[in-house]
Formats: sequence, C-alpha cells, structure tokens
Amino acid sequence: MTNAERQRRHRDIVTATPMTKAEREDLAKLIRNREKVMKTAAAQRSAQLLAEFEQQMASVYSYDQDEIWKQATALAKAAVDEASQQITARCEELGIPARFAPCLKLEWRGRDENAVRERRDELRAVAKSRIAAIEKETCTKIEMHCLDAQAQVLAHGLTTASAIAFFDQLPKVEMMMPALELPAIEDLLLARRIERVRRYTSLGLDPP
Repeated sequence: MTNAERQRRHRDIVTATPMTKAEREDLAKLIRNREKVMKTAAAQRSAQLLAEFEQQMASVYSYDQDEIWKQATALAKAAVDEASQQITARCEELGIPARFAPCLKLEWRGRDENAVRERRDELRAVAKSRIAAIEKETCTKIEMHCLDAQAQVLAHGLTTASAIAFFDQLPKVEMMMPALELPAIEDLLLARRIERVRRYTSLGLDPP
C-alpha cells in the first residue's frame, strides 16, 4: 500500500469527534479480542487443511471411473493375456509344472505410492511443517494488522464501526491459508530428499 493510499484510508476512518479515554480503552480491548478470535480461526484452519490433505492421500481411484483409464486398462489386459499365453506355452516346452510356472499379472494401483505407509508418513510430516509455517505467517499478519489498528486508535481516534471496517480490510483466514495440493507437497518432499543427499555427500557420508 502506498503512502497516499494509507493516508486516504486513515482519513476515511477517522472520526470527527475526539474519543474519550474510556472509549479508547474499550476499543483497544475489542481489537485485542478480535486478534484472539482471528488467531483461533487460523488454528482451526490448520486442522482443516491437514484433514483435507489426509483426504487427498486417502483417495482411491478405480480404473473404470474414467473412460481413458478404462480403455487403457482393457488394452493392457489384452496384452497381458497374450503374453501369459506365450509364457505358459514356453513353460510347457521346458517341462515346468504348472504349479511352479511363472506368471504375469496386471495390477491397478488406485493410490500408487501413497498406498505405502512410509510414503504417507513422509508426506504428512511435510504437510504439517508447511501448515505450521503458513499459520505462523498468518498470525504475524494478524498481529501487525492489530498493532496498526491500535496505532490508529491512539493517533486518530477510530470509532468502533471504523475499527471493524479496518479489520474487514484484512483478507479472510481462508484466503491467507489456502488448501494444500498433494503434488506441491510431493515436490517439497523431493526437494528435501535432494537437499539431504547433497548435504551428506558434501560431508563425505552416505545418505540415510
């Protein structure tokens, strides 16, 4: 925000009638309470973000819920069936009993790597770390905004309505704390792994 915009905002929300000391104290209390409420909302948003992320990891996709997946699976199955026939025929030529013969199977993995517990644990840890950082950043913005509001009370004597309008200029918690996307967290996990390997390699150690 430019200085001109800030001055214009201050001018728009300043009351023409000076406030009493009691009114200033009451308004300052309102601002502090508003800050607590907004921080509580940020903490609740963090819990919601983690729950939504867990849901993304838990998503199971069936091969027949998408037409392209269904067609690709049908083509793969036909190829596997043909290859299996060739394998069976060769096993018979080699005299391998059917119960010991190798086989080829087609598998649809509805969750890919995210079906592995260790993988989910790693992603969850990265998501929690990212959410904590977002919440901390959001709380800092809230604190700075509240300090600015209190400064306006002392310097210009905001009315209660003007103070609320001042708060309304702050983006909603949902906007300051957007939902996490699984691909983005996967990228963060990969970046951390690369950094860990680089760090261990620079010390002449084998990465864990």
